[in-house]
Amino acid sequence: MKNFGFKISASRQLDMDTIQSDLYEKLIQLEPTAKRCLMCGACAATCTAAEINGFNFRYCHLLMKRGILDNLAKELSKCMLCGKCYMVCPREINTRSIILKMKALMTETTPKHYSL
Repeated sequence: MKNFGFKISASRQLDMDTIQSDLYEKLIQLEPTAKRCLMCGACAATCTAAEINGFNFRYCHLLMKRGILDNLAKELSKCMLCGKCYMVCPREINTRSIILKMKALMTETTPKHYSL
């Protein structure tokens, strides 16, 4: 077998039918505006915390939506809750409330594993 200088990586495809979306469903019940997010990036473009520590609301929202909770608590703790993302959101999504609700859901459902 010849070595062409690269290798085929494992697939990163997610089966959306098998993910754990129970926390995201709770988030939608607590803050219905989260469902309106189109992932346009306006929040990430204006984020002050992104310039300082690399915070990205879209990334956190996507992790919660996909049920990938391993690094979510760490990412959420980077947010400064300044509200700039809420002011520029074209869909008027209450991003501050979503972040606070995500933190609350993370601590109340799995307080031992995901500490903030």
